[in-house]
Amino acid sequence: MTNLHKVAALGQSIWLDYIRRSLITSGELQELVDKGVYGVTSNPSIFEKAISGGSEYDRDLNRLADEGRSAAEIYEALVLYDIRAAADVLRPVYDETGGDDGYVSLEANPKLAHDTQGTIAEVRHLFAALERPNVMIKVPATPEGIPAIETLTSEGVNVNVTLMFSLAQYDVVAEAYLAGLEKRMATGGDLSRIASVASFFVSRVDTAVDQGLAKLGRAELEGKIGIANAKMAYARFRETFSGERWERLKAEGARVQRPLWGSTSTKSPNYPDTLYVDNLIGPDTVNTVPPETLEAFLDHGRVAPTLLSGLDEAREHLARLSDLGLDLDGITDQLLVAGVGAFAKAFAGLMASIAQKRERVLAGAPA
Repeated sequence: MTNLHKVAALGQSIWLDYIRRSLITSGELQELVDKGVYGVTSNPSIFEKAISGGSEYDRDLNRLADEGRSAAEIYEALVLYDIRAAADVLRPVYDETGGDDGYVSLEANPKLAHDTQGTIAEVRHLFAALERPNVMIKVPATPEGIPAIETLTSEGVNVNVTLMFSLAQYDVVAEAYLAGLEKRMATGGDLSRIASVASFFVSRVDTAVDQGLAKLGRAELEGKIGIANAKMAYARFRETFSGERWERLKAEGARVQRPLWGSTSTKSPNYPDTLYVDNLIGPDTVNTVPPETLEAFLDHGRVAPTLLSGLDEAREHLARLSDLGLDLDGITDQLLVAGVGAFAKAFAGLMASIAQKRERVLAGAPA
């Protein structure tokens, strides 16, 4: 039994925050599934590195360009193939867990992050094109993304709500999910096949907060605020998915919208490499980790139900931060803007790379 299986016994699923064609075709993804990986997440940065940073996609890109496909059509063909293939590897997990796990997530075009109707149309298209029950489409928790989440949930789409940093975001995201379920229930729709996660980013909070703490000379709080913030979100989750409103939905087969801990690789060399896995283990949660963090946790991670303890300490850390004059809400607002911008930049870079390779092919040169 691996550490991933031990974590699963405590109610948490470990997903892999990484994808590329060779991961699937080599059998490596299947090996990781055998070790206890229960899902896969992707984002524009991951696909930019996979497609632009090597040649493993060039053969298909050449063929698609020769067929007269546009850069956008080539991107979609390459990416959807990978997502479908990964979903097929994970389908046994989906079936064995009754639809609780075994999901692969694909990001909607980040350029639509502030376009509600554009996001809805894009996600509908991607979800239908993938033709797999165990896929999720990522929608950012921007003000414009919130109504899209409600609408898509009401239509039975599996949504991975991404780029969450604050409790204020968590509250509106959870409300959008619940309202979407209620709309679907009111029309007689099936709630039992809908799954969703609320992706709460962790290490990016510490990276930003630690800069302010360093200026104040308050190192005792460095590396603690991201975890404290996540623990407060988990407490809010447990409050939200309880009581009469939730029990009505649960009776119709609804699933909780699990908190997913994202950005869980350590950015500082001063912190343990499994810091954001060891300290965020608890029931009804997911932690999506990059390959290096996964390897570290398999090797020397500490398995214990850490989310269920230390809430008072988390509150104390956040209160002390406020007393120091550091505005966590302001910091997390900036992180959302920066996150959307980073994904949009990566997506633009990926599309530019595909367009350049396409032009080379059309000019008679290999991609």
